[in-house]
Amino acid sequence: MVALSLKICVRQCNLVKTMQFEPSTAVYDACRIIRERVPEAQTGQASDYGLFLSDEDPRKGIWLESGRTLDYYMLRNGDILEYKKKQRPLKIKMLDGAVKTIMVDDSKTVGELLVTICSRIGITNYEEYSLIQEVMEEKKEDGTGTLKKDRTLLRDERKMEKLKAKLHTDDDLNWLDHSRTFREQGVEETETLLLRRKFFYSDQNVDSRDPVQLNLLYVQARDDILNGSHPVSFDKACEFAGIQAQIQFGPHIEHKHKPGFLDLKEFLPKEYIKQRGNEKKIFQDHKNCGEMTEIEAKVKYVKLARSLRTYGVSFFLVKEKMKSKNKLVPRLLGITKESVMRVEEKTKDVVQEWPLTTVKRWAASPKSFTLDFGEYQESYYSVQTTEGEQISQLIAGYIDIILKKQSKDRFGLEGDEESTMLEESVSPKKSTILQQQFNRVGRVEHGSVALPGVIRSGSIGTESLSMGTMPSAQQQVIMGQMHRGHMPPLSSAQQALMGTINTSMQAVQQAQADLGEVDNLPPLGQDMASKVWIQNKVDESKHEIHSQVDAITAGTASVVNLTAGDPTDTDYTAVGCAITTISSNLTEMSKGVKLLAALIEDDTGGSNDLMGAARNLAGAVSDLLKAVEPASGEPRQTVLSAAGSIGQASGDLLLQIGENESDERFQEVLMNLAKAVANAAAMMVLKAKNVAQVADDTVLQNRVIAAATQCALSTSQLVACAKVVSPTISSPVCQEQLIEAGKLVDRSVEACVQACLSATVDGEMLKQVSAAASVVSQALGDLLEHVCHYSSHGEPIGRYDQATDTIMTVTESIFSSMGDAGEMVRQARVLAQATSDLVNAMRSDAEVEVDVDNSKKLLAAAKLLADATARMVEAAKGAAAYPENEDQQQRLREAAEGLRVATNAAAQNAIKKKLINRLENAAKQAAAAATQTIAASQNAAASNKNTAAHQQLVQSCKAMADHIPRLVQGVRGSQAQPEDLTTQLALIIASQNFLQPGSKMVTSAKSSVPTVMDQAAAMQLGQCAKNLATSLAELRTAAQKAHEACGPMEIHSALTAVQTLKAELQDAKMADIDMQLKPLPGESLEKCAQDLGSTSKSVGSSMAQLLTCAAQGNEHYTGLAARETAQALKTLAQAARGVAASTTNPQAAAAMLDSACDVMEGSAMLIHEAKQALVSPGDAESQQRLAQVAKAVSHSLNNCVNCLPGQKDVDMALRSIGEASKKLLGETLPPSTKSFQEAQGELNQTAADLNQSAGGVVHASRGSSTQLADASGKFSEDFDEFLDAGIEMAGHTKRKDEQIQVIGNLKNISMASSKLLLAAKSLSVDPGAANAKNLLAAAARYLPYTTLYVGFHNTTPVDWVFIISTSQQKCPPRWQMKCCLPSGLWRLLISCLVIGRLRGRCVTEMSDWLTEACWNSAEKRGERGRRRGETRGTQSTILDLEPMEPGTLCLCNGAERWSKCLSF
Repeated sequence: MVALSLKICVRQCNLVKTMQFEPSTAVYDACRIIRERVPEAQTGQASDYGLFLSDEDPRKGIWLESGRTLDYYMLRNGDILEYKKKQRPLKIKMLDGAVKTIMVDDSKTVGELLVTICSRIGITNYEEYSLIQEVMEEKKEDGTGTLKKDRTLLRDERKMEKLKAKLHTDDDLNWLDHSRTFREQGVEETETLLLRRKFFYSDQNVDSRDPVQLNLLYVQARDDILNGSHPVSFDKACEFAGIQAQIQFGPHIEHKHKPGFLDLKEFLPKEYIKQRGNEKKIFQDHKNCGEMTEIEAKVKYVKLARSLRTYGVSFFLVKEKMKSKNKLVPRLLGITKESVMRVEEKTKDVVQEWPLTTVKRWAASPKSFTLDFGEYQESYYSVQTTEGEQISQLIAGYIDIILKKQSKDRFGLEGDEESTMLEESVSPKKSTILQQQFNRVGRVEHGSVALPGVIRSGSIGTESLSMGTMPSAQQQVIMGQMHRGHMPPLSSAQQALMGTINTSMQAVQQAQADLGEVDNLPPLGQDMASKVWIQNKVDESKHEIHSQVDAITAGTASVVNLTAGDPTDTDYTAVGCAITTISSNLTEMSKGVKLLAALIEDDTGGSNDLMGAARNLAGAVSDLLKAVEPASGEPRQTVLSAAGSIGQASGDLLLQIGENESDERFQEVLMNLAKAVANAAAMMVLKAKNVAQVADDTVLQNRVIAAATQCALSTSQLVACAKVVSPTISSPVCQEQLIEAGKLVDRSVEACVQACLSATVDGEMLKQVSAAASVVSQALGDLLEHVCHYSSHGEPIGRYDQATDTIMTVTESIFSSMGDAGEMVRQARVLAQATSDLVNAMRSDAEVEVDVDNSKKLLAAAKLLADATARMVEAAKGAAAYPENEDQQQRLREAAEGLRVATNAAAQNAIKKKLINRLENAAKQAAAAATQTIAASQNAAASNKNTAAHQQLVQSCKAMADHIPRLVQGVRGSQAQPEDLTTQLALIIASQNFLQPGSKMVTSAKSSVPTVMDQAAAMQLGQCAKNLATSLAELRTAAQKAHEACGPMEIHSALTAVQTLKAELQDAKMADIDMQLKPLPGESLEKCAQDLGSTSKSVGSSMAQLLTCAAQGNEHYTGLAARETAQALKTLAQAARGVAASTTNPQAAAAMLDSACDVMEGSAMLIHEAKQALVSPGDAESQQRLAQVAKAVSHSLNNCVNCLPGQKDVDMALRSIGEASKKLLGETLPPSTKSFQEAQGELNQTAADLNQSAGGVVHASRGSSTQLADASGKFSEDFDEFLDAGIEMAGHTKRKDEQIQVIGNLKNISMASSKLLLAAKSLSVDPGAANAKNLLAAAARYLPYTTLYVGFHNTTPVDWVFIISTSQQKCPPRWQMKCCLPSGLWRLLISCLVIGRLRGRCVTEMSDWLTEACWNSAEKRGERGRRRGETRGTQSTILDLEPMEPGTLCLCNGAERWSKCLSF
């Protein structure tokens, strides 16, 4: 469809914009599009503005109705529409002289505005009042005004004018037309209108309970009596005057109220002013009023006025023809609520009267008025008058009021357009009754069972007794419940549904209890990060609540649709699935509401309203669950009412959180369209009823009645569904439910038409049924089109979009058709047509564009595109002439590619905006679908019998829960700043990162569905997984296209993000200085420290990748590396702030924030230098600067990690070990001051202490930072003592080489200690780091081995032997066992001993193995030694071993006969 180009004038700033719309766009949607696209039009409330089609004559301009489409007004390209405020001030003058100013809607008619005006004043029966435009005297002389009288009248006509003035007829009252607007009737904003009762229909009911109308009636009656409109006698006039004095002056006072006190002109008609004794009589009647109050006096005055024969009569002076004479004589024509009368003009006596019910029709012309009384009078009654139109409006107004009052007081199809039709079968006669179900409560009437001929329903109870014709008996209200004793047993499906409902009811009750109070949040700071956290949490909570409310309303609509038919045909599993969806989302929604209420409590104070709205929704859900119970027997209307309450409560809740996307105007339009479908269906039911009445075949008759009943039910269901989903119509699932309800209506209409076709051959009746069906289909189409148009956000598929999409698609086809010249040429023809359309559209827009610069840009882009098209056409001609020539095909491909590039350049902004909007919508739907899937997974957990599948689903849900907030924040940021490239890239990145965990969750959910035993929960999980898969597919496509359109901007975005992080940290520093820095909820010192440590490695690796890619000049990969760096730095900054906020040491907090700021500053410089390096990839100076900046960032990053609690203590321990180890660098050892035994004992003790401290370090690395600090300090102290003991022990050795050996062993221990601390530090920073635990375990195993080995003084361990003994004394002269071991096996055995000890094994358990290993090794070594001619041999004497004391190992030196015993 060709787009419509209109000029939109924003009147408040006189700005003109050219915009394109689809002709089928509703005016409501067009206004919304204007507000979205024109920033100047976004002031005020959207409902206060509208579109105005102006005209040279102000009276001919029209306001466009919001429910109409643009093509309804036959607009053309270039037409100007004014977007302006519809509100205008209106001054209303009351009969008592009071003036009120009211803001009214200028687009509405006078009849519509009277509702607003009267309600503001306090008048309920607005239809009986009207407004009078007071015509100035000069205007009357000029012949203007409503009466439009010709002032060149003849003499007799002038007499008529004088007579009118004398009789005070209604001819002189310039009543405004209720069917037209103020502007159409020339009412200016400065004018004052008079409010006056025009119709006297219900004035009899006005009394002291309605003081406003009572006062108006009193003033109007008083003025009419005083000016002579109501002729009264002298006595009556004095009686009225006496009551008036009571009203004005209060009770009679003798000395004050005397003759001469009154201004008689204000109390008596002019003919009685000069009559003698008038004032005395007035005061006598005044005295008779006694102590009557003002209200009571007004009641008495009005009641007395009603007794006048002329009260309530509107008079018009006309001319009628005399009988048997061709002469016109004056006559008064009177109109009342009951009759039309001829009245004597002088005495106002009634000459003839016709009841209003006898008026069959009437006709008005400029000079006459005619009444047709049908069979009540032989001829027409015609009079000459210029007020025929006014008389006609008065009669029509009375009739409308009468019909309206009657429609409210009787039952019938026209009484309730939303009521349903109910079919009942009464046995045994099989009588079928088609009756209407009404939306009101009736009363049960009891009758005698002995009365004959009464049809009763045994299932519902006693019906009311109705005497009369059959139609009267058909229209009854039957209220009550089915007797439980008559109910059939529940089926298995119904029993399963009852179980689901009971479980859901418990969940609803728990949610209601939870909504009693808000969440308790810890105190939050006022720094930038805290505010960002609060805003993000608010956005996330709003999104989750919105998506959950969407699911609740969609589930409610599904329940309405699924329970509409015969209970035997109901899919109870699907109903249970919908109820499960409602209850599970309500449970999750209550949590989000509590959190949101806590977050907004301090800001807006609206937490109570929010919690109340959530409780109302929970209560409405509870009512629905009770109504749909299979055993409840509730009427259908109860279900529909409960569903409507959920829709209303959902709208209120969304309004409280500021997420109500569809405003009241849209909901009003939607409901009007739905009611239009219901009204059209009601007319069709009536037509079908006529067919049923003339059908001869009873079967066919019943079929027509059943089809009509189903049609009425489906339309009432559509109205109820529209009520439910209107607040959340932006959700696709809600749209699907409304569309499904529409499909049911369409099918029922088709079935009704088919039933009528088979029931009769009457062509006229069938034509009427067919026409009524067409009206229903048209109304239904309008409703669904409005919904679909809203779901697409009102964006027209204009010429740009159509042509651009075609060009992109066709060029892809050309690329894929290489080798097939014929196909390429055919696609080129399509491409040429599409580009031609785009060029013409751009030129057309350039012509109507008021901005010269924009016009030039459009023309330049059009020329560029036209040139590319010309080149493509020439290439296509060549390919067509030489189809076998590959060069010609390549030329065509290149030309098509150039045309594609030109198209992107020409329509870049429009395409980009469209793609970003598409991505925003896809992201919102994907996040909502993921939220629903998580809720369904949690609901299905209880009935999932496969533990492995359940755990996999739980893990995927946790991963997805981490990505949903980022996606929501990306959408919010993009919507808040639609032109910001950074926010767009953030949305694209969040969308791309969302895909992988989303796909995993879909897979896990689908694999878990068969293992869920609860059918309703399994169906819910399967549907949610399906919806999520669909949303992910759309998100993947939208993200890819948006990324292509936005181009490479990762580096710029990353730089901006890092600078923002730096600003947040600086703001945190200021808050820390003011002692206002608070940890965010969920943050702790240990968690933030671990996050910082693990993220520091991610930052380092991503920066290394950034350097490599920048050095290679690869822009794409450099951008990706910059993006990853910015993401890692964001986590690092959050962790650093958390550590600073959680620590109790102010200096440590300041140091952490300072070092983190340095990291951010250096990272920003690094990204900037990487960007500069891409310009000249091989520049040595640029590479050098990049390396220097990277080195500085690495240093800052290390400083940041070292600021963590516990890390400084580890560093101090490392420095202490390094300082102590310098003692081993001396040339000579200090002389020993202790004996050998003392030195040996001290070495043993310090070695054991050091080993124990090493175990403490290992344990503390997995604990808190305080534990690691204490363990590191203890280990450092024990190392110092062990080193001193080792040096002391080395002093006892005599040989230089043995001293060197001991010192070397001590150095090894120093290195092992440092490695242990470094491994512990690394593990404490990042417990999840790869290989960190292995490194710590290796260092822990090596340290005890080295401490054990330090006491062996020979140059090699070959000469060492070991003896398992029972004592710790020197070895006896006769050795129990001696064996020489090679160096490698010795180390192995010692390690095994150490490992055995560390694992809690006793040395005793290893003695047999060690003895055998020693013996075998000695034998083999002795044999090898003899073969090689070695002189060193092996003594292989083995004596019986004595019993060994567990845990004692003696190591003896064979040469010097000393022993060293270690206790294990």
